[in-house]
Amino acid sequence: MKFFLGVLTTLAVLVLGVVSFVFSGMYNVAATEDHTAAGRWALHQAMHSSVAARSDGIDVPNLDDESMVRRGAQAYDALCAACHLKPGLDSSLIRTGLNPTPPALAEGGHHDSARQFWIIKNGIRMTGMPAWGPTHDDEALWEIVAFLKELPGLSEDEYAQLVQPTKGQDGMANDGHDHDHGNMRAMMDGGGHHDSTPASGHAGDDSEGHGEPGHHDSQGEASQKATKAASAEEDDHYADGHTH
Repeated sequence: MKFFLGVLTTLAVLVLGVVSFVFSGMYNVAATEDHTAAGRWALHQAMHSSVAARSDGIDVPNLDDESMVRRGAQAYDALCAACHLKPGLDSSLIRTGLNPTPPALAEGGHHDSARQFWIIKNGIRMTGMPAWGPTHDDEALWEIVAFLKELPGLSEDEYAQLVQPTKGQDGMANDGHDHDHGNMRAMMDGGGHHDSTPASGHAGDDSEGHGEPGHHDSQGEASQKATKAASAEEDDHYADGHTH
């Protein structure tokens, strides 16, 4: 009986200690503070074990199709390169502030294809890795996985050629999908908050060709005024002396 009471008392003290620690604010959650070696190992191992258990049994399709790799390259450049880098890019604006630091996928050796697919689709909480499954179908996600197989061996020029959108019969750039991947390129070089790339993240979405020579309608004048206003706003933004 005394042993049983001793166990209950010990458990109660442990629970009280954990609760007190959680509410005390003693633990520093700042991304600028690194985990302890033991904490880092525990979190890393828990992540690997979790991904392995949940990706087991995923059927990997044929990932060797060249057009599939090209579409995956364009998606990777729009969604992933800002954090996971690309050939010729050693750091980025967003990657610098992330803890844990995302793996540099151009170096290779990061998970097999099934695990990569699961991570891309579901994300990993408290790491900055988003879940792309809610916004992209499985076909688009497998295309990224197909590209990841090729990425470690690519030079800067080969990468640049792959991420250029192909052109359809109408001469317009087309990545083969009817949805926008989004755009995180502005976070790569730290050159500023304002990104001039279209929201879809694909070349060929610019406004060139929308108007005819000599055609100055009110919409065009409004567009010019908006551009000037945006430029003035950007100048004001940098007036504080910051170069970020």
